[in-house]
Amino acid sequence: PRCRSIMSAPEPQQAQPPAAASPEAAEPDPAHRYEAVVPHWFYCKVTDSRERWIPFSTQDSERLEEAHGSGRDKEDLVVPTSGGRYDVHLKKRQRVAVYWEEEVSEVRRCTWFYKGDKDNKYIPYSETFSEELEEAYMIAVTLDEWKKKLESPSREIIILHNPKLMVHYHPAATSDDWGSTPTEQGRPRTVKRGVENIAAEIPNGEPLQIDHLVFVVHGIGPACDIRFRSIIQCVNDFRNVSLSMLQAHFKKAQEQQQIGRVEFLPVNWHSSLHSTGVDVDLERITLPSINRLRHFINDTILDVFFYNSFTYCQTIVDTVASEMNRLYQLFLQRNPLFKGGVSIAGHSLGSLILFDLLTNQKAAPEEDEHNEEGSRTTSSNRGIEEVKDILKKLELSEYCDVFEKEKMDRQALFLCTEKNLKEMGIPLGPRMKILHYISSKMEMQVSEPGSQHNPNSTDNGKNCQYRDIGLGQVSANYPQLNYKPTIFFAFGSPIGMFLTVRGVKRINPNYSLPTCKGFFNIFHPFDPVAYRIEPMIVPDLEFEPMLLPHHKGRKRMHLELKEGLTRMSVDLKNNLLGSLRVAWQSFTRAPLPAVEAASTDAEAEAEASAEKQPDAKPEETPAAVKEEASLINVGRLNGGNRIDYVLQEKPIESFNEYLFALQGHLCYWESEDTVLLVLKEIYQTQGITIDQPLPGSQ
Repeated sequence: PRCRSIMSAPEPQQAQPPAAASPEAAEPDPAHRYEAVVPHWFYCKVTDSRERWIPFSTQDSERLEEAHGSGRDKEDLVVPTSGGRYDVHLKKRQRVAVYWEEEVSEVRRCTWFYKGDKDNKYIPYSETFSEELEEAYMIAVTLDEWKKKLESPSREIIILHNPKLMVHYHPAATSDDWGSTPTEQGRPRTVKRGVENIAAEIPNGEPLQIDHLVFVVHGIGPACDIRFRSIIQCVNDFRNVSLSMLQAHFKKAQEQQQIGRVEFLPVNWHSSLHSTGVDVDLERITLPSINRLRHFINDTILDVFFYNSFTYCQTIVDTVASEMNRLYQLFLQRNPLFKGGVSIAGHSLGSLILFDLLTNQKAAPEEDEHNEEGSRTTSSNRGIEEVKDILKKLELSEYCDVFEKEKMDRQALFLCTEKNLKEMGIPLGPRMKILHYISSKMEMQVSEPGSQHNPNSTDNGKNCQYRDIGLGQVSANYPQLNYKPTIFFAFGSPIGMFLTVRGVKRINPNYSLPTCKGFFNIFHPFDPVAYRIEPMIVPDLEFEPMLLPHHKGRKRMHLELKEGLTRMSVDLKNNLLGSLRVAWQSFTRAPLPAVEAASTDAEAEAEASAEKQPDAKPEETPAAVKEEASLINVGRLNGGNRIDYVLQEKPIESFNEYLFALQGHLCYWESEDTVLLVLKEIYQTQGITIDQPLPGSQ
């Protein structure tokens, strides 16, 4: 009965072979000319219990095929793929993430595919069944005998009508006393041989050479964008945009093989924080009403409060620093020839965590010599003498040797915590005296406006970043990084707001991060979480942030239109006021004898107003403002260069600022303008510039 059901193929199909047979007869080429199929390797991505088969890049697939062809896949051979971020274990057919935790993906060497039911995407057959299909196809081509029928492991029917027409039938759900049998009923699905016939989007491979490494730290919550995706997925987007920006703007350097690419690696601290058991404690005290909203707040907004708690702040900074150090060591192990630099980037709260970490790094003494702000570097002995004077004041001279042995200068003393003093062997009484002295001096500095101007103040402005008491930063033991970051990029950052809340009224223009010489604060104009930094360095001067050039080398059309209309309205206003002034004066002229004098006065006033007009005009001219703004001295926090950079909003966003506020905070991952600035600044440190400088860029 089974044989009968298979051979009695549906009648409608009988009408098709004659139509398909004519091309067969016209094309004698396939007969006796079998060519083996070219395999391509895929991996399976499961999202929301839906499977998607994604092709490896051509270079990765060739590398996997080469390893497979060597016959060594019987061993546990490991092949690095996706720029070294994933390893493929050939024997197990598994794709494993290297730098972060992720579900293991199934890997398959694919040659035959069928069209899926739901999204019309092609799904690869298993390797074993693909071999059976290929064998049947080879026999059919060689003997020129078609209408071959095969039964798949899941009892589905595949019919090879001819090289161009191959179909797959889902088994009909019919059963009788004799049991269910596979039939060809139901809608047929297309079968394709070879990846070139399924229009798969095979990704471009990444350059093997890595020029620079960037660690990216996320903000509050586990989701990082409007689609609720993880930091891993968002950084993948950022990396993909960087590859396309390199091709578009660094073509010359790529052709001359001067550059490869920049690697971006995500740093996740949220899961470590919420695995401490705090979620269980919160669950006990959370009210049952509006459950989803409360769960969202517990999982996201509370991260800000956790960071301001001593216990959890320590957990967060330890996780971020140790994770970045771990990733750095692992990266060096896997890339032993890497000679490039390392930069760090933080989004939202992540940028504040990095800022606090960087302000607490210890610079090497030889580097501090170049930091004018640290007065101890010009005369380290003088700094130690100052500490001795403080100890004498406090009647603690007997501990001078201890402080001298630890090379404690005045600045280091004001960074001390009780734990540090205890480790130095200072008894409780003297410890309390020293901490009280530090506390009183810091409070004086916060309460006195402009105290940072005083070069002999407690910390010459440097310590205004650290607030161990009162409204200040939570006192934590900040770990040291195993490298010195080249540049620190902050996206949508609340650093300025947090510093202000901590009591920092201004940042000393001479201050720079101890181990990092570059700092860029990048934000969308409608981002509700972002704050500026430059006004804290230059509080007496009002000026706009640097407008980030569009990646296509122009200003967005709606912004140009807005500027044009503004200029036009200013010109009209000035001309109208001038005309009204002259008209009013002609009505209020004195009697006849004084007409001559009045007219000359009116002319003089009109001339004066006309002279004022050109002075006012350049203030309204964006080009002049831009040129003037770029020359503003904003201190040494970014090596004398501008710090605040604002993105250009899209035309649709300008209709309603409030509507796009949330999107403004989450837009950085796919922003070409942001990525281009990051690449431009990184490669500038290596003496490589973009092909054509963008207008308005520094």
